[in-house]
Amino acid sequence: MIPDLVIFDCDGVLVDSEPISNRALVANLSRHGLSLSVDAAMNHFIGGSMDTVARKARDLGAILPDGWIEDMYGDMYAALRQGVEPIPGVIAVLDRLDSAGLPYCVASNGSDEKMDITFGATGLMDRFAGKRFSAHALGVSKPDPELFLIAARHFGVDPARAVVIEDSLSGALAAQRAGMPCFGYAPEGHGATLADVEARIFTDMADLPGLLRLPD
Repeated sequence: MIPDLVIFDCDGVLVDSEPISNRALVANLSRHGLSLSVDAAMNHFIGGSMDTVARKARDLGAILPDGWIEDMYGDMYAALRQGVEPIPGVIAVLDRLDSAGLPYCVASNGSDEKMDITFGATGLMDRFAGKRFSAHALGVSKPDPELFLIAARHFGVDPARAVVIEDSLSGALAAQRAGMPCFGYAPEGHGATLADVEARIFTDMADLPGLLRLPD
């Protein structure tokens, strides 16, 4: 079935920001008593809201001061302003969606300010104007399904007719809870956790138009 709406996650699906953000996070946490590799940080924190990151970091032994989230955002945004690229192949996917007249949007646990930075750097700003759903702005974050359900209601689409493109367990779980089919983007081949919550795994954005059954 061709969906009526495609909902993209942002970081790791539209923009290649996860390594940059996690390097900034690792450097910050090292100043607060927690030493992690970038790979370990991504395994622990990818897809989570910053509140969730703070809680998990404290559980792992970090001693985080009041106001840490705001400080961490400052470090992260400074790193992202140095440059970020779109996920390979995703621009062509968006071109195919535009050609097919199929609506799409982004629903992210990140902030609008973060999307301003990453979309501005990758040329995606205009393509997602008026089609951005931020957990910060809406007060609900994945794995709660409400972020995706808000997006579906905005477009007047039955949740079962929307499709979610995710790279994190929290996002795939939110899609499952929303009753939305999910395609799990796992370019490094580590998609088992996504598959556990019924996401259909793919490893190359070039495959997505076929999975969505878009016309040639």
